[in-house]
Amino acid sequence: MQEEKFSEIGRTAAIEKLFEGTGYRPWCNGGAEADSKGDIARTASRLFLEGIDFDLVYFPFKHLGYKSVISVIGELYASMAKPASLSVILGLSAKLDFGQTKEIWDGIVTAAKEHKVKNIALDLVPSQNGLCISVSATGFTANLTAKRRMPAKSMDLICISGNLGGAFMGMQVLEREKKKFSATKDDLNQPKLDDYRHLIGAYLKPEINPGTVEQLEDTGIIPSYGYLVTRGLRDAVKRLSRDSGFGVKIYVDKIPFPGKMFDVAKEFNVDPMSVAMNGGDDCRLLFTIPIGQHEKFRRDFQVYDIIGHLARPEAGQTTVTPDGVEFPIK
Repeated sequence: MQEEKFSEIGRTAAIEKLFEGTGYRPWCNGGAEADSKGDIARTASRLFLEGIDFDLVYFPFKHLGYKSVISVIGELYASMAKPASLSVILGLSAKLDFGQTKEIWDGIVTAAKEHKVKNIALDLVPSQNGLCISVSATGFTANLTAKRRMPAKSMDLICISGNLGGAFMGMQVLEREKKKFSATKDDLNQPKLDDYRHLIGAYLKPEINPGTVEQLEDTGIIPSYGYLVTRGLRDAVKRLSRDSGFGVKIYVDKIPFPGKMFDVAKEFNVDPMSVAMNGGDDCRLLFTIPIGQHEKFRRDFQVYDIIGHLARPEAGQTTVTPDGVEFPIK
């Protein structure tokens, strides 16, 4: 069957076709309104640019659509908000056909359903500089949850929802194999990626637990601060210190790393600690938890690692070695 072209379909009809069979209806993005319970609206947005945020040589279209949504919805979870609506704009260059656009859209819809998004707005616009994906999400923090959020205190625990550095190393593997392939141009010379499957998966298709907010609410653990770690742990620590007004201590031996991380880092001659602090795209949730809830948090949130704590403002932001030596985070 011959692939349909945008020139033959038209923009409006293309949008209607994309919505067919998804369970969603084209939604006019007029802004989300708070419900009668007085819940607090939260928003998050991000722009993904080809050549900067992703490379279509090795990035599957469906994974790209999925990841673009997860990267924004994660910001809502960090603020203890449940997602309600998405607004998506796809900037399409002439090299993309309708079938490829549908693959991106399938990934977006998959993520939206997984995270119980009720409404999606979509627009298609032309782009002269490759594919662009703009995603904005709106969610709501329950009024009761907002009232239960306590001010941060020194010694509040800093917790992370999974290992760090894997996505960056996965990208490095893909970039290396891309260069090898470009040098030979031999379709039979396909890269062997089985040994790096977990790291590559962390980069191409990050996942976040859809029940994060509900689980925290049900256990009565309301974080004082929350962040989505997508630009390295260092960036999140700096924002946490700025927003809370406290110092931060991160313990090097408590930072979780993925399996084979140290072997792959040795291949690329990089320091795993530097990758965790500076590498991006991990999509991990970082929360600060009252130290008095340490035991309950340990019991109910076993996938999280406690990697540090807030400290007096004059302590600054530091990493602490197993020997107790502190180094400032710059």
